Amino acid sequence: MTAAEKIKEMGIVPVVVLEDEKDAGALAKALCEGGLPCAEVTFRTAAAKESIRIMLEEYPEMFVGAGTVLTTRQVDEAIEAGARFIVSPGFDPEIVDYCIEKEIPVFPGCVTASELAQAVKRGLEVVKFFPAETSGGLAAIKALAAPYVGMKFMPTGGINLKNVRSYLESDVILACGGSWMVKKDLIQSGQFDAIRQMTADAVALVKEVRGSQEK
Repeated sequence: MTAAEKIKEMGIVPVVVLEDEKDAGALAKALCEGGLPCAEVTFRTAAAKESIRIMLEEYPEMFVGAGTVLTTRQVDEAIEAGARFIVSPGFDPEIVDYCIEKEIPVFPGCVTASELAQAVKRGLEVVKFFPAETSGGLAAIKALAAPYVGMKFMPTGGINLKNVRSYLESDVILACGGSWMVKKDLIQSGQFDAIRQMTADAVALVKEVRGSQEK
């Protein structure tokens, strides 16, 4: 199963910011128990690399990637930690080409036709759409997707339990990135039971939407 297929199966990718790697294990446990063994750990903090390593060491069944990757050095760090995929907020040709060279799946941020053209040129079939809501939301994604048949999108930014359904119902959406179930304040205050429950609610919604699509 490819990274894209695995992410599609999940439907929602929790976008995680960990200030302290000591929280990584407990967060991974909550996500797995909530039915979503997946995470995009952002390189916005110094704890990212070690957090990825800990998550995969304690829960090897998890599908963990690195987000907010801005440099090739961070790509190397993510790979060393065991990351299964790379996500960048924008389309940086250097990072994309480096990931292709390293043979690790990469999902760069694309919000314009020019950026999508560069992604297609490199053989990419899935891109991130960020920040989703402030960049025009689903309507903008559908407009961009029209000339690029087969391209799938992972919208992130402003996605929540109230609007995620409309995204998931579209056939151009592979999955959605969201942080509402893994908010930083919940992690830092140790509210992992709440995280587990919100994760379970998100999983139930994905199953409901994807189940109706299969009928």
